[in-house]
Amino acid sequence: MIYAVGDIHGHLDKLDQALALIEADGGAEAPVVFLGDLVDRGPASCQVIDRLLEGRAAGRDWTVLLGNHDRLFLDFLEEGRIWSEHIKSGVSWLNPRMGGAVTLASYGVEASEDAPALEAARAAVPEAHQEFLRSLPRLHEVGDLLFVHAGIDPRKPLDWQDPVDLIWIRDRFLNYRDPLPWLVVHGHSAVDYPEHCGNRVNLDGGAGHGRDLIPAVIEGREVSLLTDRGRVALRP
Repeated sequence: MIYAVGDIHGHLDKLDQALALIEADGGAEAPVVFLGDLVDRGPASCQVIDRLLEGRAAGRDWTVLLGNHDRLFLDFLEEGRIWSEHIKSGVSWLNPRMGGAVTLASYGVEASEDAPALEAARAAVPEAHQEFLRSLPRLHEVGDLLFVHAGIDPRKPLDWQDPVDLIWIRDRFLNYRDPLPWLVVHGHSAVDYPEHCGNRVNLDGGAGHGRDLIPAVIEGREVSLLTDRGRVALRP
């Protein structure tokens, strides 16, 4: 039995609610995989990272994956970049649609496209947060479950996956209907409610767009969502 949490997007209150549901269902020692996109859009990205670091320091069995928004945050801190060829809308990371400025605000830094405040951000974001984000893996395989932020290229074996695809891919993965070697559990592509598509489970229910953060529990290939009313089966 393993638990999974989709895209948090800087919402500490939603993360805490999800963790409470997981602990009530599986106890404090339950293994949990966080599917990335810890930051951006919500008001508490700094505090979300703090919460995850606290849990890991306390010995919780938590695996945290890298999301594309987490990588964009690092790209800014490391290279000063606010634009990415992977953002199909063409907006910058500091545009309100992407939410980077809100992330920096959670560290006490006021920034905009015209005034990115790079040096202030580098001074304000703790090195422990930066090292944590740099350390995050892009894949987590458990038996016939594969956890990843965005998805995989279904035409390639696992060893040949492009690291960019693992945090950015959409159509080539989302439109693939044939069986895969694993049940792939992912986020990244926001939907109105978590969905089971047979070969994959999408847990990005849109917490970054005002909806709930609904955790899941997986036993074998059986998936259930955790709610305040208990488990709700999620089926294809």
